[in-house]
Amino acid sequence: MTVYDLWFSSVPGDDKKRVPTKRHGRGKRWRVALPDGTTKSFERKTDAEAYDREPRSEAPQTPAAEPKSALFGDYAPRWRLSREAGWVVETRRRVESNLRVHLLPVFGNSLMGDITLTEVLEWLVRQLAEGKPKTSIKLYFELFDAILAGAKADKLIDDNPCDGVRLSRVLSGMSRAPKWVPTTDEVLRLLDAMPKRYQAIGWLGAGQGLRLGEALGMEDGPRCVEPEDDELHVVQQLRYSPKDFETGFYLAPPKSGSKGTVDLESVVADQLAAHVKEFDPVGIDLVDITGGEPTRRTAQLLFTTRMGNPFTDRTWSREWGKWRAEAGWPNTTHAGFHALRHFFATVLITNGAEPQDVQRAMRHKTLAMTLETYVGYWPKRAKARGLVGQALRKIQPEAYPGLTG
Repeated sequence: MTVYDLWFSSVPGDDKKRVPTKRHGRGKRWRVALPDGTTKSFERKTDAEAYDREPRSEAPQTPAAEPKSALFGDYAPRWRLSREAGWVVETRRRVESNLRVHLLPVFGNSLMGDITLTEVLEWLVRQLAEGKPKTSIKLYFELFDAILAGAKADKLIDDNPCDGVRLSRVLSGMSRAPKWVPTTDEVLRLLDAMPKRYQAIGWLGAGQGLRLGEALGMEDGPRCVEPEDDELHVVQQLRYSPKDFETGFYLAPPKSGSKGTVDLESVVADQLAAHVKEFDPVGIDLVDITGGEPTRRTAQLLFTTRMGNPFTDRTWSREWGKWRAEAGWPNTTHAGFHALRHFFATVLITNGAEPQDVQRAMRHKTLAMTLETYVGYWPKRAKARGLVGQALRKIQPEAYPGLTG
């Protein structure tokens, strides 16, 4: 587990000073992230750290692995020289060039045992974002994979992080990649087209990245919403299955284990507050299976039809089609409610959010899922040039006049 300071960013500003977050001075300052994806907040850091140290059976402590001492930059040339005897001249030249130009500048100073799947995926994403040919990226990755496989065989590392990469999916942009993402204007037109009673549902999709079932399953109260702490707890989704449940409706855990607590955006908090003020939550008798064993309880749902009933898929689709048409959205399956979730993710990405922050906000189980799904949206990074020269020019210019240019 980890203790987070909610009042200050973990990334220092340009002046190296701590940067206050939008939550600075509001709500509880310290948050502990739990293994099940939920969090607990505290006023004092000492309380958060004490809670963080408490042993929990569901998260057994495991000994930290000893770091490996071999640098990739030391091992890779040895790997190449030990194997090139059986290669034709062209292969020797290509491997040496790809290693020198594309792998060593990125991983040369990394301990091989410290290279993670996340770093490999981020590297692949950057290659794609820079517009490099997929055939070339495939060659670079296969070389990298072969070198780390050799290191594993030599017992220099325990695992090869490349084993977890589904390269064909990364290069194709993933089958789950969004086929259509609305613009900001298109999202605002849709929200305007939605009746006031349902606008907050749209805000949960566009402003928090919630799936439809998660938004329709939102309840009034601290189980789901804690505006005083700027927290939104995504712990359930509304489902409909008349074959399995008497009333048809039931509450299930979020999709793919994506239960978690996320920051509640202020604009969404305002929309939810306005909604509750005008439209009373409706108590609905539901079966709740979020805890494992089915239990029946009354859920105070924030969103129901005008008749006070939960939405069925058919009822929602009929209403959504009207709003979508009025907003000028395309009449395709790609322009469903999930398009708002894609909008949320791409806005974070194109505005410079770190991949790990996007993963947490989307509640994806792995960072690989985030990187692969939105592979085409990560901004290109300018190639750094002349860094070594700049550093050397600062070193005793009077002793090395040739460096002063």
